[in-house]
Amino acid sequence: MSDGTAGTATADDLDARLEKHRVELTGYCYRMLGSSFEAEDAVQDTLVRAWRSYDRFEGRSSLRSWLYRIATNVCLDMLSAGNKRARPMDLTESTPLAQAALSPSPDNTWLEPMPDGRVLPAVQDPAEAAVAKESVRLAFMAALQQLPPKQRAVLILREVLAWRASEVAELLGTSVASVNSALQRARATLAERADSGADAAVSDPLDEGQRELLERYVAAFEGYDMTALTALLHEDAVMSMPPFDLWLTGHDDIAGFMTTFGAACAGSRLLPVEVNGLPGFAQYKPDPEAGGFAPWAIQVLEISEGRLTGFHFFLDTERWFPLFGLPLHLEAEPDQVQQGA
Repeated sequence: MSDGTAGTATADDLDARLEKHRVELTGYCYRMLGSSFEAEDAVQDTLVRAWRSYDRFEGRSSLRSWLYRIATNVCLDMLSAGNKRARPMDLTESTPLAQAALSPSPDNTWLEPMPDGRVLPAVQDPAEAAVAKESVRLAFMAALQQLPPKQRAVLILREVLAWRASEVAELLGTSVASVNSALQRARATLAERADSGADAAVSDPLDEGQRELLERYVAAFEGYDMTALTALLHEDAVMSMPPFDLWLTGHDDIAGFMTTFGAACAGSRLLPVEVNGLPGFAQYKPDPEAGGFAPWAIQVLEISEGRLTGFHFFLDTERWFPLFGLPLHLEAEPDQVQQGA
């Protein structure tokens, strides 16, 4: 990031000080934008702007607050086009299996998955860690995207990051009364979305029952045993597959889809990933041409009351697998492969 305008020691020190904030800023921008790659671009833009204007930083606020101010402006500029990212179930009714068709929508339609390690800084307080994980789960992220951009920023800063109203007012250049009003409206909007806490039942860390459920899921999926798999599903479980706008609900349609449209996934292998504060897997399906296994999807699972309530397959493997540090081909069984960072 250095541009030669300062001495080497000073430049290295500033780079290090800015980099310390990258993960938390990425988490903030991801919540604002709903896109993994746009969030990382926004943070890079933020750090470059901070570097270039550091000589004008007067220190009236902390470096962290100053960086959040820059990041907020970057995100608000990026959101000015008005695009709201969503899940398939936010846009259409579920499709009966008999009418199923795979129709892709543009990438900028969809809420994107994100590795936990890129957005969740290490913290000592278990309660703080749990709140951070809940705030990047898919249902909560989808609810955030329904808020106007400034309400979104207020809610994240106040409810997720625990900033004081006066600090948020200073960051946004507005009054405390305006911040409190925006927060009240944002809370009301989220309260109207009945599913915004649907996956909050996932423990942090997973409890014994949830770990056992995931073990049974892996065995059922890798064995492509639809009887065993449907036994793990809540009766109104949902399945989605961005970039396709199709989504399914219920045991019969999900199992029917997996044995027809999804029949090529038989024999797949799953590697665990930490994604959006939820259990997840990288799915590799058999590669009949090259042998071994080819990447197919990042799976994100939602759990409630000892059952799977949702599983979401993100299919753009050329984007997602490198983001998660995963190989683009498996020559060996998964237990012989080291997952990347």
